[in-house]
Amino acid sequence: MYNKKTILPVNEKGFYGNFGGAYIPEILYNNVKNLEIAFAEALDDPSFTRKMDTLLADYVGRPSPLYKSEYLSRHYGANIYLKREDLNHTGAHKINNAIGSALLAQRMGKTRLIAETGAGQHGVATATVAALLGMPCIVYMGATDVDRQQPNVQRMRMLGAEVHSVYSGNKTLKDATNEAIRDWCCNPTDTFYVIGSTVGPHPYPEIVAYFQSVISREIKSQLLKKEGRENPDYVIACIGGGSNAAGAFYHFINDQNVQLVAVEAAGLGIDTDQTAASILTGTPGILHGSRTMLIQTNDGQIIEPYSISAGLDYPGVGPLHAYMAHTGRSKVIAATDSEALAAANLLTRHEGIIPALESAHALAALDKIKFDKNDIVVVNLSGRGDKDLATYIKYL
Repeated sequence: MYNKKTILPVNEKGFYGNFGGAYIPEILYNNVKNLEIAFAEALDDPSFTRKMDTLLADYVGRPSPLYKSEYLSRHYGANIYLKREDLNHTGAHKINNAIGSALLAQRMGKTRLIAETGAGQHGVATATVAALLGMPCIVYMGATDVDRQQPNVQRMRMLGAEVHSVYSGNKTLKDATNEAIRDWCCNPTDTFYVIGSTVGPHPYPEIVAYFQSVISREIKSQLLKKEGRENPDYVIACIGGGSNAAGAFYHFINDQNVQLVAVEAAGLGIDTDQTAASILTGTPGILHGSRTMLIQTNDGQIIEPYSISAGLDYPGVGPLHAYMAHTGRSKVIAATDSEALAAANLLTRHEGIIPALESAHALAALDKIKFDKNDIVVVNLSGRGDKDLATYIKYL
């Protein structure tokens, strides 16, 4: 049974050490409190978890395979496994949280879903579940991302969602999130905000991490069958807001023998102003309802992030990941655009798998770690690269 006190290092106010909390407008206080209560009640209701598990199996196609890459294993001198979230329905891990959140919205009597999206995968997942459950859906997406993620934009519209282009700021994920929060403030009664990552006010980081925890739960059972042990030596995942990493790390957080590696988008380099590495280059601050690590000026103004990857182009990170990095529980590595592109090309040419640009950052970390030959390494392949073909064609 789910027990947050023994799984996640979060207190009753939503703080992971000095990170987290709920810094929200007064109009949203009741929404957030009701969400916390509804989430706890849902997890104690066997019918809720049964319906969610059924959809994950029969609709999403879980469990996603844990695939041993013989080429990468030889190339890096270790046992390299890929957790194939790219094979899920809609092409990424985002559907796991979208299903859980939409069922929770339905349980709470909400009649309208809204979401923010960067790479478009969360928007597609939310639009997909909205179509399945017969609910209207509004997706906010930065105009820059609308241009570079056209396949996903068209998928959302085909699924019946309204896609609202956001032209403020850098016209990317941060700005889309701002607009989604404004919508939520204007429609607090009937609207459920399906946040796509482990960001936002408590209890959102906890909720999203839990719905994504199916990833690490499957890794444990799959490794037991393949290697005779549940725990790998390393789990590697890319990190923007941090949902796929939270899911891949979840059931290993309390086992210090498993090394957790979070890979940020360095952009053109962490020593430049064209980066999205908020943990490695940021300072503590408050954004979108929680205290976390942010790329910001000395007086607290957000510096626009940059990454070739729309899904990692965010100036902050979930409070769980900020906490784990600061306590040393996770190791944070930055991968540049060029390193991610090279890693994607390597996997594509030698394994016939085209990864999402986000996942390519996680793969790039394999070049930065010295493995022993008996190490078992799991890389969370969080999404497939169909949506990024235009970028790959341009640069490769």
